[in-house]
Amino acid sequence: MSHASLGLAAPSMPLSSRLRMLAAILLVVAIAEAIGSVSFTVGPGKIVLQPMLWAIFVGAVVAAFGQRLPAGMGVDTAMQARISGYLPYALLPFLAKLGLMVGGALPQVREAGWALVFQEFGHFFGTMAIGLPLALLLGIKREAIGATFSVGREPSLAIIGERFGMNSPEGRGVMAEYITGTVIGALFVALLAGFITSLGIFDPRSLAMGAGVGSGSMMAAGVGAIASQQTPDMAHQVAALAAAANLLTTVVGVYFTLFISLPTTIWLYGRLEPVLGRFSRGKAQSAAAADAGAGAAAHAVKLGFGDRLTAYVVCGLFTLVGNQLGYKVPVLDALPGMAIIVLLVVITDLLLRLAPRLPAVFVLSVLAMTAGCPGVLPYSDQVIALVNKVNFLPFTTVILAMAGLSILKDLPAFRKLGWKIVVVSLAANAGTFLGATMIAEFFH
Repeated sequence: MSHASLGLAAPSMPLSSRLRMLAAILLVVAIAEAIGSVSFTVGPGKIVLQPMLWAIFVGAVVAAFGQRLPAGMGVDTAMQARISGYLPYALLPFLAKLGLMVGGALPQVREAGWALVFQEFGHFFGTMAIGLPLALLLGIKREAIGATFSVGREPSLAIIGERFGMNSPEGRGVMAEYITGTVIGALFVALLAGFITSLGIFDPRSLAMGAGVGSGSMMAAGVGAIASQQTPDMAHQVAALAAAANLLTTVVGVYFTLFISLPTTIWLYGRLEPVLGRFSRGKAQSAAAADAGAGAAAHAVKLGFGDRLTAYVVCGLFTLVGNQLGYKVPVLDALPGMAIIVLLVVITDLLLRLAPRLPAVFVLSVLAMTAGCPGVLPYSDQVIALVNKVNFLPFTTVILAMAGLSILKDLPAFRKLGWKIVVVSLAANAGTFLGATMIAEFFH
């Protein structure tokens, strides 16, 4: 994400609507943190429902109930679109916290060495390794290329749009992957990562690298599910490695997908479709995906600096509430550390005005890693001590609360996709996580 991202300018929102929106987010965060963690056994593993997952469920319920209230009292579609517009910017304080953790854990990151480098191939090829054969067996045609060459976030939309056009089969495929990831991607990754972690067959460091899929919300969900099953020291290391892997995926992802994974997927499609395509007579949901894509694009908004600043502060303050409810750290004790985190995000925002084409994740990560590395800057030890009072998991509760509150606006588009393309999209998401994890495990 950069400030050059496409989107419609967000309309102004009355103060009463802003307060209602903030109250809804805070309510969801408080309920989710109050519920806490719930786990249950499934076969040889277990599913752990963390506060961040409750936040999605509770957020969706609050939004559904809010839609039944009289106008001006509930959470209408316009407010859901505004919350969705806030979400990418609310991710930045979380990424700043992870960057600070990476700075303090650079010895462990360096120790990961080749595992961290080569696991990226799992991220980029894992999607097609699982998703493409499945799509062809289900009878999906060239939509399979767009749906399986990557995890289908914003850069993937741009690559396919420029190469094929968004009205092409490939464009409809990538849009289907995008919408599936937006609506249930974080929930799916959290459940998958939590279950795989509970099996005990992979090193937690490998799982952490697998969670760095290049999507902020999916990474937040995955790392939360993995870290919650570790000791405090290992949880810290898991977060740092996931952040480092996510940064690599984000920075090199555009070039890798453009020059390597997309051509490879096209080549494999040409070889596999005549063989696997004969097993199904089904047809791809082309028109449905096209209609769904048009509906999703209509909700895109672009926030001005004031709204972006609001997103940063709201994420910070509401995270402090979760930090107190979940970790018993008083808000005032953790407030200086959160102020440092938000300050790093604001500095990044201002720097991006000078270089708007730079990825925000890259700029913010460099700043945060520098600030979090002991002895690099004046008073770095004091800064690290203050920031350490803010735990990283409460950030995920706030982020997924916002995702839950905004999810209903995308459900009509999601229903139009058809079950086949949705299954393929989820398989691609599973592939990127498992592919990177298995490659990293080879080095561990």
